[in-house]
Amino acid sequence: MQLITPTAASRRSFLGTTGGLSAVAVAMLAGKEALAQGMGGDMSKDVSILNVALGLEFEAIGAYQLGATSGLLQPGPLKVAVLFQSQHKGHRDALIATINKLGGKPVAEKTLAQYAAELHANTLKNQTDVLELATRLELGAVNAYLGVIPAFGNRDLAKVAGRLAADETMHYTALLGALGRPLPNDALSFGA
Repeated sequence: MQLITPTAASRRSFLGTTGGLSAVAVAMLAGKEALAQGMGGDMSKDVSILNVALGLEFEAIGAYQLGATSGLLQPGPLKVAVLFQSQHKGHRDALIATINKLGGKPVAEKTLAQYAAELHANTLKNQTDVLELATRLELGAVNAYLGVIPAFGNRDLAKVAGRLAADETMHYTALLGALGRPLPNDALSFGA
């Protein structure tokens, strides 16, 4: 079953192909506007990168909405899906605020029907299918956020990317457990 390969790939590579966020953008994303003052950088590039990340957060919110309303999730996984969706909404809100502060225009959210088509939601037939979709999306997000950490010399800036990656790793790990799958055997299993 191929559900989300293009999306997972885009999550892993979205920052790597664009060179990463500037220190200004990450500082603003972290709510550290004082730190951002005096820093230079190409704001239009940052806005573009942030909009890619925002688009991916919208997609994650849509995916969890599709799962939550599918009728395929049992009460326990449904409760967790709603929690994870709320955390992605927090990421979305932070990204929108940062894009606005940088003078950019946030990308528009697609309709749920568009996300359903892009994620091949019509192929979801049971709880396992829904959890596999979410697991793949979360793994892609982990690797995308981890990919930007080495770009920062400032520990505060690296911390922001690390915090986002930690949220996504928590989601991924919990979903593995819900699927009854083992944790990764190897050390350093993310961000490679």
